[in-house]
Amino acid sequence: MKLNRKLVYSLIGTSCFVSGAFITKVAESKLTVAMLQNAQQLIGLNFKAAQLDSTLSGLEEYKEGYERVRQQQLTNDVAPALVFNPIPVGFEFEQKREAFAVEALKNVKLPANREELAFYSIPQLAALIRTKQISSEELTKFYLDRLKKFGPTLECVTTLTEELALEQARKADQEIKAGKYKGMLHGIPFGVKDLLSTRKYKTTWGATPYKDQLIDEDATVVKRLQDAGGVLVAKTTLGALAMGDVWYGGKTRSPWDVKKGSSGSSAGSASAVAAGLLPYAIGTETLGSIVSPSTACGTTGLRPTFGRVSRQGAMALSWSMDKIGPIARSAEDCAIVFNAIYGPDGKDISVHDAPFNYNKNINPRKLRVGYLKNDFEREYGAFKPNDQATLEALRKAGIELVPVELPNLPARDLTLTITVEGAAAFDELTRSGRDSLLVQQHKNAWPNTFRTGRFIPAVEYLQAQRVRTLLIQQMQENLKDVDVYISPSFASSNLVVTNLTGHPCVVVPNGFQKNGMPTTITFMGKLFGEAQVLAFAKFYQDLTNHEEQHPPMVFAAGN
Repeated sequence: MKLNRKLVYSLIGTSCFVSGAFITKVAESKLTVAMLQNAQQLIGLNFKAAQLDSTLSGLEEYKEGYERVRQQQLTNDVAPALVFNPIPVGFEFEQKREAFAVEALKNVKLPANREELAFYSIPQLAALIRTKQISSEELTKFYLDRLKKFGPTLECVTTLTEELALEQARKADQEIKAGKYKGMLHGIPFGVKDLLSTRKYKTTWGATPYKDQLIDEDATVVKRLQDAGGVLVAKTTLGALAMGDVWYGGKTRSPWDVKKGSSGSSAGSASAVAAGLLPYAIGTETLGSIVSPSTACGTTGLRPTFGRVSRQGAMALSWSMDKIGPIARSAEDCAIVFNAIYGPDGKDISVHDAPFNYNKNINPRKLRVGYLKNDFEREYGAFKPNDQATLEALRKAGIELVPVELPNLPARDLTLTITVEGAAAFDELTRSGRDSLLVQQHKNAWPNTFRTGRFIPAVEYLQAQRVRTLLIQQMQENLKDVDVYISPSFASSNLVVTNLTGHPCVVVPNGFQKNGMPTTITFMGKLFGEAQVLAFAKFYQDLTNHEEQHPPMVFAAGN
């Protein structure tokens, strides 16, 4: 039997776009066995006609119920009552809490060439501010000038928060002068991906339907960074609704080659940090949105454990997979920022209260280090030589690498999670037809993905989550003998698997391709093991200088 789209749409009471016109009255059609015979083709079922006939009255009731549910106002911040839990049976949280500690730098001097400040680390900038060699206001104006100069070429900024930034910088200077120094982030400018809400400034989600949206509250992450004395100078671009690097204003570029995109979806955050327009910025990841732009732009990114950082005030794409983390110059910079943003806020109930014991008590040489041996040994192109060099550098430094394997389960098939949850998060956008306003309209873009998600049965979604439980449990077993492990950033199922299981990662630059674009490698931690994986990533970065390489910043429209 040929699949009839109108009949299938009728089954779920949804308008559709067929042959150039919206079909809105199909939702009013009476269900028939023929409709169900069409529909069951979608999901590989083969119920008999008599069996389908018996379901008609129940399905009619559900269909009426769908309409009543749709009449309830569900804004993007309303989460499902089901809360994802990444913790496997047998997992034990670390009980001891230790003070966070990063060694304060001494003898840091203001460079004769002020442009060198663009690539200073957070501890370096903090030392200059703490010793009053530069004021927060001066540093803020410096980064604002760079954002204005290079931002248009990179297409990495949606909104400059200049008025707020100068106000916060002056406040920081007054506090520091009064002896009320808050720590390394005090007076340091930063940016946030424009899916985090901010008072008085638009939150556009990178998408045309929302480009004038004002959510007049600060997301928890924004508030915590401001409470630490941070200075918000910019909201950075994201691919529309957190996909890729194309947004309503253009395409964000990599500063290593402005003819190439920055990847995404934390596009502007990675691009701006790599170009020295920001010391650090906040990104998010659902399925690669910190790892991918960090690779294209050569930055260091931390994707924390699911349930580490509150997502209050953040656009929801996938309630069970969205994670928030920093993009910065180094693993240590990421640790400093993460220390300010992690932990419960009483608003995002998925967040666990677990310690983050990052300090000198962690000896990277004593960590048990695994690596995905089979993935590293197969051929996978331009990244492999640099990945092999990374493994060799660690071995020469005395690190024993122990082979580990990922679970043998259909992880890729479980990514329907994003399709279903995204379709629910943007259901009104889809059913209203306003999804036509999004710039990207190709087969794999959100409009079609969200429509596709409407046809994934609830039973299949829940069955996928049950397999996800097996995945989580098997990861616990596979990682029992290591503290961290190393993976190719992309030439592996690791990115998919660990975004589903919620494990943390640190992605770091490890060289360049022949075309001059950066490469990265990924260090993985155990659940809530950010301290160990960040310490190990710092150990690697202390052995090499890849994170100290910066783009030449010679743009067609710039200098």
